[in-house]
Amino acid sequence: MNAPLPITPDLAALLASGWTAAVAFPEPDPSQLQLPLFRDFVPAGFPSPAQGYEEARLDLNQLIVQRPEATFMLRVQGTSLRDANVHDGDIVVVDRSIEARHGHIVIAEVGGGFTIKILWRRAGRVRLMAANPAFKPVDFIDGMELVIFGVVTWILHRAPMPI
Repeated sequence: MNAPLPITPDLAALLASGWTAAVAFPEPDPSQLQLPLFRDFVPAGFPSPAQGYEEARLDLNQLIVQRPEATFMLRVQGTSLRDANVHDGDIVVVDRSIEARHGHIVIAEVGGGFTIKILWRRAGRVRLMAANPAFKPVDFIDGMELVIFGVVTWILHRAPMPI
C-alpha cells in the first residue's frame, strides 16, 4: 500500500500562507505553443477518409490551464488510481479554485502527506477512494479534518509505445 508522500516544509509553508499562485509563465511563443487542430474527428471504430483540413491553432496553455493564478501540476507516484486512468509517472493539472464535489479526483492532505484520490461524499459520510482494489478507502469520521488542495482537471500521460 502506498502511503501519502510527506509534505516538504517549503511546500507546507507555501500552502499554509494562503497561496493563490505565484506562478510565472514564460512569454508565450506562438510557434512553440500552438499546434494544429483539425476539424475532423478520429474514429475509434471504423476508419474514415481523412479530410486534412486544419480548423485552428490550438494553444495547449489555453486548453489545459483555465485559471493560471490557481493552477499547479504534480507528478503522480503510485497505482491507487490506475482504474481511473491515472498512472504512476503521470502529470496532473490541479485547479485550486474549483470547489471539490463528489466524484472529483482531488489532491488532499492525509496524515501530514499529500495523496491523490476520488472524493466520495454521500449521506453525511466523507471518504477518499482509490480506483484500484488493492487500496482501501480513507474514511473521515467526526473530528478528522480533510484538507483539499485542489481538483484535478487534466491527466497527462504518454501513449504506450512499443520498444
